[in-house]
Amino acid sequence: MSKVIEIEDSQFKSAVIEENQPVLAYFWAQWCGPCRLVSPSISWIAETYSDRLKVVKLEVDASPESVSQCKVEGVPALRLFKQGEVVKSHEGAISKDKLKEFVEAVV
Repeated sequence: MSKVIEIEDSQFKSAVIEENQPVLAYFWAQWCGPCRLVSPSISWIAETYSDRLKVVKLEVDASPESVSQCKVEGVPALRLFKQGEVVKSHEGAISKDKLKEFVEAVV
């Protein structure tokens, strides 16, 4: 069972910006091949770090405000938030090991 929470623009502020613990925002698209490759690693991160990291998933076509706010230029895209601010970002496919390094720098 995945601990990845699917959200849309209307939930972004409460689910990400106002969250007390670090949040990994995963921007993806149904038509994106690399997103399908990254999704299992995102689920793994959500399970592995569930005690100290919240993981949310936003479909880019349905969430234009969040995409603009986070300056997402391509998918898959990751934004790591701490206390409402982006502290790390990545665009493009990422290996499970690199994703783990990306997250561990903050949690």
